[in-house]
Amino acid sequence: MLERQRRKNTTDVTFVLPRGDPPGPVSVVGTFNGWQPGAHVLEPRPDGMRAVTVALPARATHSFRYLAAGDYWFDDAAADGHDGANSRLNT
Repeated sequence: MLERQRRKNTTDVTFVLPRGDPPGPVSVVGTFNGWQPGAHVLEPRPDGMRAVTVALPARATHSFRYLAAGDYWFDDAAADGHDGANSRLNT
């Protein structure tokens, strides 16, 4: 799930997943962080989900995927689209 908060020149995008599915740590990696695992790790929220918020440039398209423990890569069904193996996000 993706939550968005538009600002003047950026969009705060919150990447949200259920806690424990998949198990272990999960990070979101993409063009906005040089595809660096661990740069944006999802953390538990009070509502039982886990999430991380990233400020992204407005009016841009970003590719991303999630990386879980055990080198398990997966996409977000709530993405704006897909480009091959990557999820796409329009800010």
